[in-house]
Amino acid sequence: MTIQENPKVFVSHASEDKERFVFEFAKKLGKQGIDVWVDRWEMLPGDSIIDKIFEEGIKNAQAVIVVLSKFSVNKKWVREELNAGMVKKINGESKVIPVLIDDCEVPEALQSTVWEKIDDLQNYDNELNRIIASIYGQTEKPLLGAPPKYTQLRIDKLPGLTKVDTLVFKTICEVSLEIGVNWINTDKLVKPLEELGVSEDEMYESIDVLAGIYFIKGSEVFRGRIDFFQITTSGFERYARVFLPSFDELLSRTLLTIVNQELLNNDEIASHLNKPKVLIDYALDILARKRLIKIHKTMGGGVHVHDITVQGKRASRNL
Repeated sequence: MTIQENPKVFVSHASEDKERFVFEFAKKLGKQGIDVWVDRWEMLPGDSIIDKIFEEGIKNAQAVIVVLSKFSVNKKWVREELNAGMVKKINGESKVIPVLIDDCEVPEALQSTVWEKIDDLQNYDNELNRIIASIYGQTEKPLLGAPPKYTQLRIDKLPGLTKVDTLVFKTICEVSLEIGVNWINTDKLVKPLEELGVSEDEMYESIDVLAGIYFIKGSEVFRGRIDFFQITTSGFERYARVFLPSFDELLSRTLLTIVNQELLNNDEIASHLNKPKVLIDYALDILARKRLIKIHKTMGGGVHVHDITVQGKRASRNL
């Protein structure tokens, strides 16, 4: 059905219902921009009843309202108008809106149609609003919002993780590189993740998943949530392999700096390579985990290389 700017509506009813309901009801519809066809208003002496009702009223209507009452359900004319309205409905040219104003038997043809029941003929604003919404093709369903920004991002998912889990871990690692430490408080993550459309609940759910696969490690300290945690070496390496394309080169340059330049602590290596110290810390941890070097850490955040293993020396000669 195509709704015009001022939709035309035919009101089928019994004459007994005109004064007690139909006239006032039609006036209320008219105030909402609806062109209502009521026989008393449209027909003059000498007019053809059949032509007026069926060729003008129902034929041009985008909706047929059938007022069902203890009087109308037994009226021949109402049933004829209903039949004509149902034909238009079946043809997709109109809709039929049953409005019950009495406790009465609903015609068989309307049993599968949603009707509006009015219990108080003096107070039916809510019912009227639903009828008006139906005529205009509107619903109370809220408008859809925009999809979360992360759904629009092209991001390579880390193995075993969802897109949201991957995005949360990527943000964790980026925040770590930005603030220069690998201990992260979730307060640092809320705003950047919200900007990507990831809710706080989704963030905490992903953090639980990341802790379960040892990408991070931390303890539940409040409300059963992990609010403070450390990125593990294996976790950061997974991130770096996907999101830092030159990370393998950085590992090689770090190892060569240790072997050739004999720079043995994280501050010196970071300065020589012009890289953030926290990134060098991750690189040293990974080289140590691969048993290419041996390191020890101090309370002040220092990382010192105290031995280059045979594997490390061989690896450096092959670079």
